[in-house]
Amino acid sequence: MIEKKIDSLLSLMTLKEKIGQLVLYSGSWDVTGPPSDVGNKEKYEKLKNGEVGAMLNVVSVAGTTELQKTVIENSRLKIPLLFGYDVIHGFKTIFPVPLAESASWDLEAIRKSSSIAAKEATASGINWAYGPMVDISRDARWGRVMEGAGEDPFLGSKIAVARIQGFQGDDLSKNSTLAACAKHFAAYGFAEGGRDYNTVSVGEFELHNTILPPFKAAAKAGVATMMNAFNEIDGIPATGHKELQRDILKESWDWDGFIVSDWASIAEMIPHGYAKDEVHAAERAILAGSDMDMEGRAYEKGLEQLVKEGKVDEKLIEDAARRILRVKYQLGLFDDPYKYCDKEREKNDIYTKENLEASRDVAKKSIVLLKNDNEILPLKKDIKSIAVIGALANDKDSPIGSWRGMATANSAVSLLEGIKAAVSKTVKVSYAKGVKIGVGERSFIKELDVNREDLTGISEAVSIAKEAEVVVLAIGEEAFQSGEGRSQVSITLTAPQQKLFEAVWAANKNIVAVLMNGRPLAISNIAKKTPAILETWHLGSESGNAIADVLFGDYNPSGKLPVSFPRNVGQMPLYYNIKNTGRPTNKNDMVFWSHYTDEQNEALFPFGFGLSYTTFEYKNLELDVSSFTSGGAITVSVTLANTGKRKGKEVVQLYIRDIIGSITRPVKELKGFELVELDAGKSKTVSFTINEETIQFYTANKKWEAEPGQFKVFVGGSSKTTLEADFSFKK
Repeated sequence: MIEKKIDSLLSLMTLKEKIGQLVLYSGSWDVTGPPSDVGNKEKYEKLKNGEVGAMLNVVSVAGTTELQKTVIENSRLKIPLLFGYDVIHGFKTIFPVPLAESASWDLEAIRKSSSIAAKEATASGINWAYGPMVDISRDARWGRVMEGAGEDPFLGSKIAVARIQGFQGDDLSKNSTLAACAKHFAAYGFAEGGRDYNTVSVGEFELHNTILPPFKAAAKAGVATMMNAFNEIDGIPATGHKELQRDILKESWDWDGFIVSDWASIAEMIPHGYAKDEVHAAERAILAGSDMDMEGRAYEKGLEQLVKEGKVDEKLIEDAARRILRVKYQLGLFDDPYKYCDKEREKNDIYTKENLEASRDVAKKSIVLLKNDNEILPLKKDIKSIAVIGALANDKDSPIGSWRGMATANSAVSLLEGIKAAVSKTVKVSYAKGVKIGVGERSFIKELDVNREDLTGISEAVSIAKEAEVVVLAIGEEAFQSGEGRSQVSITLTAPQQKLFEAVWAANKNIVAVLMNGRPLAISNIAKKTPAILETWHLGSESGNAIADVLFGDYNPSGKLPVSFPRNVGQMPLYYNIKNTGRPTNKNDMVFWSHYTDEQNEALFPFGFGLSYTTFEYKNLELDVSSFTSGGAITVSVTLANTGKRKGKEVVQLYIRDIIGSITRPVKELKGFELVELDAGKSKTVSFTINEETIQFYTANKKWEAEPGQFKVFVGGSSKTTLEADFSFKK
């Protein structure tokens, strides 16, 4: 039915109107009235003429109503606008940054947080979210690692689907759901040196086996749109990459959504050296399959000319317009262009008590207990005195994180506030700032000036540490030390923070280190000394309350790392699913093997790792059969026992190793997981199914298939599990 409507509409459209659907502008003026400057006047006139398909950064019912009205009441065909926005980890109610939420391994919690973000965004007039980011990344230097699900394609694929389901629900035509956008297609997370926007050099097999799976899962889940990437891949900018966009995504995967460029990425093919001017860039992009031009101004300048010159077939433009119109029909915008323009929803559905409670729930599930010697945690609520130290402990803004939507600055619950709210008035809670982390104003668009020298405040911190039973030391990164454009060569704590730790450690060794950060940090020195470490990331609106829930045992931590934590930045890129190499060990104690001479190969804290206030034991790993053939399967079972004294959750993880392949295979690959909750002293049998699909990969035959051979299966609580069994597959 929708396709017939699109056919009818396209038959009425001029070439200029078709091109107009491919144009995306930012609302860079007060959109509740006509603009005064020349550039925006031009945009406004194009809106009136039906030569714009979508707007971004218009984030109010008043604004979206006014612009939709401009198009509907003035344009010839009255084709409604899409309104897009970067809804990354919440809209007004802020949830943990995506990397943090991924540490929950709780797909239902992740789906719910995206659903709430969609509900709030749509209440403010938005119908298209530029998320989820599904880039796999192995390099903590890359600032945008905070936006994704970490280093593993299997976990990343599951989380991508959960986020898409949260945004889009089961019916895109509902006014509480919106079109999702999987980004960045593709390989953005593999930028050389971890430097944003940088060159990517990966082989075909790495591309298919590691980078593309989350995108393929997103396409299969029906994601409405995808965004291409800033980077080039082996010499071809992603925006102009025909094999990626047309051959793989649209043809091989049979995906019918539309591709939007990243901000001006079509025009940026000029400095890449891939296009000589905007017209040439438009030609490269449309031929490659990029459907919508975000603020690049290339399509509106070049496509009509290119059609007239015979360089671009109008059918390509019609196909792009069809894809965009399809999403608009699916959203129900042709039935009611103003369906997302509800002032009552804007008043009642945003930043509610219920939404904040949901934020707190997923935040505490995202916390990872990295170390807990001598069971220093959980803290007792009747403890006599606590010294809370660190600028981040009293920071109400950094917990909101980067890519913060419409969050109000300084609106998060701070760690200090959370601790004070959790204990009785008889507990002495002292606070010292210690050293500054950021210097000057925080800004999304400007460099953050980080304190690397000023040690002022250490003496005060030492003073209160000496008098306290326990020290809660908040260390890590400010919000805008991670995120887009925030790549770093160093991922250690700043020198002032290191010196603060050493001074406090000398005064009181009973330290709980609370890490607040958007990327994995190299904290070997702290991990060696302090008895307890909580990885709390940037947890959003309810950060302080969620951390206090874990600190004082109201919630037993259940998070597992979605990324490996290095011992040293020199290990980057670092990931668990490595290849074995031809020299994996030091045979005969000789130097000639794959290693560093000054550091271990292994992560400080590996992928999948996370402790609990209780203990879990894995035993009785069994396979119902030792081999299977096409159409068959193996059932893997293991007994999980809670051997501690508290109820707790454990993420049971299944890994596989393909011993011999037509291309070399990783030493381990995650292929299944289950979140299990057990009372103290209880046990449960957990089962997984291994079939032909489980062991498939992109082979030397350049297709996805399962190869016959020998395999190992591992089950445990992290990627370092050693509980294993053998099986074989025969065709």
